[in-house]
Amino acid sequence: MGIYLSTPRTEKFSEDGDGGRVRYGLSSMQGWRASMEDAHAAYPELDDSTSFFGVYDGHGGKVVAKFCAKFLHQQVLKNEAFSTGDLGTSVQKAFLRMDEMMRGQRGWRELAVLGDKINKFTGMIEGLIWSPRGGEANDQVDDWAFEEGPHSDFTGPTSGSTACVAIIRNNQLVVANAGDSRCVISRKGQAYNLSRDHKPDLEVEKERILRAGGFIHAGRVNGSLNLARAIGDMEFKQNKFLPVEKQVVTANPDVNTVELCDDDDFLVLACDGIWKFCVVADISSLIDARDCMSSQQLVDFIHEQLKSENKLSAVCERVLDRCLAPSTATGEGCDNMTMILVQFKKHAAASAVEEEPLSPSQPVEAETKPPATESKHSENETDESPENSH
Repeated sequence: MGIYLSTPRTEKFSEDGDGGRVRYGLSSMQGWRASMEDAHAAYPELDDSTSFFGVYDGHGGKVVAKFCAKFLHQQVLKNEAFSTGDLGTSVQKAFLRMDEMMRGQRGWRELAVLGDKINKFTGMIEGLIWSPRGGEANDQVDDWAFEEGPHSDFTGPTSGSTACVAIIRNNQLVVANAGDSRCVISRKGQAYNLSRDHKPDLEVEKERILRAGGFIHAGRVNGSLNLARAIGDMEFKQNKFLPVEKQVVTANPDVNTVELCDDDDFLVLACDGIWKFCVVADISSLIDARDCMSSQQLVDFIHEQLKSENKLSAVCERVLDRCLAPSTATGEGCDNMTMILVQFKKHAAASAVEEEPLSPSQPVEAETKPPATESKHSENETDESPENSH
């Protein structure tokens, strides 16, 4: 459950921005946790035609989340597939590149810069609250050259992070996810999950974990990690006979490509402190639920707030306050919270595309399936929607 404070830290880091066909607001809050391990990145103008948004939920420390917030979008830009228009391939390779970059002397040095303390034997590094700002976005060319040094054999941090990112170019939306942060789109008020929560008990995840020599105990990989996919967590990626996508824990993301249309209202990316994981049969029992909202509940809440509030970061702040538990008695609603709200500008939308039914990676409870999508899954996955992992 982690270490909790006696009173929650409710100060928020919030910002708003605008670019291209979208505007966004975001907010993050430490809450009851003893430290803040979330990070985020928001670049409405990653280049002349592309927007990038990402949330990163660290565990065992914040440094891997900070590393992703600083470098992942840069790697998307640098990948050759990006320049040819293949956003899905470029973001997939960027996820895997994070693990490569955190190894060796150079990886050690970058992690040490981002962290405020480091254990040289375990690679556990923790840092202060941080997110990249405008000038740090994409202004440096760096080929990540090999460096000699006392930590040349550093295999990477044992701490890790989820990553859930959305890339928008014209009418194309690409969502990539590894872990249990989530991306949801509102289309005509209906919530559709564009990512799937990668929990160890999901059949496709369980199969990979067991084949790689791992095990699942109490819903956790090898009895410790409650995620089946993550960036970092190098102790679960040591099988030299297996490719990266088949390790016990992998950074290989699910990638969904969606055609946007005029019916799309907004997009939400948020760490798991926002989402409610359990399925509740009796809706009345949701009144006092924390940790906190189903996808549809959150979409409904945002629509209601937008009737009276135009500042998107203020809407995010209200969500965070709504999700914060009054105490740590149950452990729900006590996590760090980060949320990005991206609103589509109707007047800037390109000509409407012919709408097709979308097959989300994870159905939203009893809700219908969304917009037109193309999905890339890991090997051994089927095209069928998996069982709800809540």
